[in-house]
Amino acid sequence: MTDIVKTLTEFSQKFNQDLAACFSPVQGAENRVIEAMKYSVMNGGKRLRPYLLCECAALFGVDYDTSFPAAASLEMLHSYSLIHDDLPAMDNDDLRRGKPTCHKQFDEATAILAGDGLLTYAFSYLSQALIIRPEIRLTLVQLLSDAAGAFGGMVSGQTLDIYAVSSADDTENKSIIARLEEMKTGRLLRYACEAGAVLGQADLEDRKTLVSYSRKIGQAFQIADDILDRIGDQSVVGKTLHKDESQNKFTYVACYGIEKAREKAKKLTNEAIEEIEKFGAKAENLQLLAKYIIERNY
Repeated sequence: MTDIVKTLTEFSQKFNQDLAACFSPVQGAENRVIEAMKYSVMNGGKRLRPYLLCECAALFGVDYDTSFPAAASLEMLHSYSLIHDDLPAMDNDDLRRGKPTCHKQFDEATAILAGDGLLTYAFSYLSQALIIRPEIRLTLVQLLSDAAGAFGGMVSGQTLDIYAVSSADDTENKSIIARLEEMKTGRLLRYACEAGAVLGQADLEDRKTLVSYSRKIGQAFQIADDILDRIGDQSVVGKTLHKDESQNKFTYVACYGIEKAREKAKKLTNEAIEEIEKFGAKAENLQLLAKYIIERNY
């Protein structure tokens, strides 16, 4: 556990330095939205998604510099989703990563615009990454737009999170939870792994392996989040806790209970680790990351 935490910390330090350089100030009152964008994207975070993308690409010999534009655009898009999730019309949160959410630090209108700005900048930045071959860039743009969108992507997941109604049928509830995780939390984790494979021009079988790995760690990640929301330390987690329970949200903990949810997460993690054994020692960090996902306390 200590090794992967150290590795993640070192990666985050370099990645954050490079990411900050993507946000140059502009002249005039419009700079306010740039400030809000930078505030949100640089507001802490574990950088799991960009790390995952870079590690998957590294399996096929792709270096950090080549992976960075895809990783940066992914983090921009992820940050947009967090800004909008936190808005009063959505989850109405005051804290994100232990700091005021964007609409609390600035105002609601600026937060909406900052989210829009990060979403569009993500595609602009990726599409102009000349270090990546044009046909690979095009594939990445398509995959990222699918992951973010309304047809099985994050927009669908957020819609389901808001409007899905609990049923007396336990099987139906479990199906909703699985769909919600796949479209909301799991979608960008899947993109990270698939994008790494695309950057490395991996063959179809290796790409499928990484997608399968991503689906297992995606579910485990959501279970860990659900457990932390129920029993975590808010000062460590860095966001408002116990909201899922108070809002009667669909969660793995609500459906399975804490202990069964933990067992499920552990099983998924073990399966994820086995899934990528075929890559040998090159996949060690990805295996350690799978364990970290369910053992973290924030």
